Amino acid sequence: MNETAILLVDDHPVVREGYRRLLERQPGYRVVAEAETAAEAYRAYKASSPTVVIMDLTLPGPSGLEAVRHIRQWDPRARILVFTMHQGAAFALKAFEAGAAGYVTKSSAPEELIRSVALVVRGGQAVSADIAQELAAERLGGKRSPLDELAPREVEVLQLVASGITTEAIAKALNLSPKTIQNYHYGIKAKLGARNDAHLVWLAIEAGVIRPGVLHTDT
Repeated sequence: MNETAILLVDDHPVVREGYRRLLERQPGYRVVAEAETAAEAYRAYKASSPTVVIMDLTLPGPSGLEAVRHIRQWDPRARILVFTMHQGAAFALKAFEAGAAGYVTKSSAPEELIRSVALVVRGGQAVSADIAQELAAERLGGKRSPLDELAPREVEVLQLVASGITTEAIAKALNLSPKTIQNYHYGIKAKLGARNDAHLVWLAIEAGVIRPGVLHTDT
């Protein structure tokens, strides 16, 4: 049996340890590298060439969407399974747009994660049952999310802006100019119809981009 080498990306060491134990109980599965930021994930991918990446979206600084996009730009064949607390269908769609092959929520049963990893390794696409239901309901009901109007990079910038991170800090984290970040900021507000930054934060919370009360205080 060929070994399934796994890169595990999550910013909580205790969480990573728990999932490492779960995964390595499966025959042929081995966690070969771990990372807790998007930048670390990219470096670890290049260094370890894993079979599959299990990627959280909520990371310090640039989110998992940025990591997914960056890894896929370097290796279009990369197999990435997003494993996150974000339960909105809109987030799942953005993850797939960025290049993910699967999307599983952390509220899913452990067996669902294992099944999804196996499916992604075989070259398939995987979604957890709760996300599949949301996607179906959205399609049938014509329901739309504010995030539908945004590209994956814009969702990334929205998350950072709404978290209270300064333009300069976002520019440094994403290797862009402050002017470019300002342009993204204004464009996002226009697309979402945000009257001001406070309204933008409210829309971000409503869409599940950030959690209430989890704000940075960069100055």
